[in-house]
Amino acid sequence: MESTQLQKVYDAANQKTLTLWRENPGIGEIRTERYYDPDKLALATGIRPQVPAAVEELIRELNTLVEGDRLADILPVSSVHFTFLPLTLPLYEENESLPTKAGELTDIWREYQGKQIVIRQLRLVALPSQLLLAGIPDDPAIAMRQSFCESVLASQWKEELLQRHTGSPLPAPFWHSTLLRYSAQFLPTSLREYFARHQAVDFGEVSGEFVLARVNYNWGKCLIY
Repeated sequence: MESTQLQKVYDAANQKTLTLWRENPGIGEIRTERYYDPDKLALATGIRPQVPAAVEELIRELNTLVEGDRLADILPVSSVHFTFLPLTLPLYEENESLPTKAGELTDIWREYQGKQIVIRQLRLVALPSQLLLAGIPDDPAIAMRQSFCESVLASQWKEELLQRHTGSPLPAPFWHSTLLRYSAQFLPTSLREYFARHQAVDFGEVSGEFVLARVNYNWGKCLIY
């Protein structure tokens, strides 16, 4: 997907969510299961950038807004990341040995390891029960992700990659970090109103070097290879 199209994709996602919120004024059913396994780790690639002051303030404000709400799970500032390509579901214990075919994956990754990208025009994108911080990557990053995805699909890691992306495009179009997950069908009114007030804000840009890592669901635990 070209970077010029990505803004329209984010806008469309927001409009779809706003429509759902209008049709569902309450939070709906509370989730009984977590979004992801809280303990096991997945293989993923991405960047762990230093975040602009505006993003730090955004996360502080969200924390204040949901203080005491056990349904809200907010990303710590220290865990902000932008996934390049998630590779597997959470399959591994922290100290578990990877399968022998891991060597093929690290060989593929060698072409991308340490390359730097910039993601600009950071903005809020709303999903029914989540708030994302999403941006527009430079064009080389888009081409690199497509190339890396194709290489993994041609490798012994094809099935793991397909299982991770069941029901979603591959590679997924968004370049984002999930700031808030809410354990219900829809966000509460306070968070909807916050999004409405801030959806047009440009939160700046981030940059960072690609890493291949074993990570938990929010990259709070990140073991780099």
